[in-house]
Amino acid sequence: MQPERALVMAPTRPVDVAVLEKLFDQAPDVAFFIKDASGRYVTVNSSLVERHGLRHKSQVIGKRPSDICPGEIGRIPSAQDATVLRTGRPILDHLELHWYAPNKPGWCLTTKLPMRDATGAIVGLIGISRDVRAPIETRDIPVEFAAALGEFEGNVAAPVSPSMLAKRARMAPPRLARLMKRFFGLTPSQFITKTRIAAASRLLRETDQSVAEIALACGFYDHSAFTRAFRAVTGVTPTQFRAG
Repeated sequence: MQPERALVMAPTRPVDVAVLEKLFDQAPDVAFFIKDASGRYVTVNSSLVERHGLRHKSQVIGKRPSDICPGEIGRIPSAQDATVLRTGRPILDHLELHWYAPNKPGWCLTTKLPMRDATGAIVGLIGISRDVRAPIETRDIPVEFAAALGEFEGNVAAPVSPSMLAKRARMAPPRLARLMKRFFGLTPSQFITKTRIAAASRLLRETDQSVAEIALACGFYDHSAFTRAFRAVTGVTPTQFRAG
């Protein structure tokens, strides 16, 4: 058995990583990866390779994200990996703006889980970044739900919360959450963040407004809060995004 094939451990036997790799090769909307205890790729699917503008898995294996992605775009996932490997705490459905070659943005939900050997020691991590699926046609969405989302998207500067969205949609918060997950694959909070950051990204690229002005226009109470939120999901600051 090759070394990487023994990284994922079940209580009684190792999972066949080759089967997992083959399975995820058939999922173009998911980037799948397994990394060793140093955060280096040992198994990836074809989608992950293509997203980096590369042609072969051999160009990825043995490297960290920071080795194949420039600047903060590569540093952020490598820092995430180090935290999971050090603490054993998983990352679950973390909303991120990824960059696909050549310089194409896309939203993903990233999950990273620590892997342990029979003694409980952390030996690596396994994870996926799945594309946030596009919404279905508006005509298929309940009218009041669509109206509430449309009102928010038309005025992202206004204060909003999941409970406020539910009230505008005239439905209980649990039902709003179910519809959000069904139509967008997101929680209400993730939808709010995605919408605001997407609006800010357009303004950064298409206008000469200052970062502070864009922050207020997109519902952030100050420049610092906007920068933290933007960097958390894109891996770069608003200023770096605009310069790129």
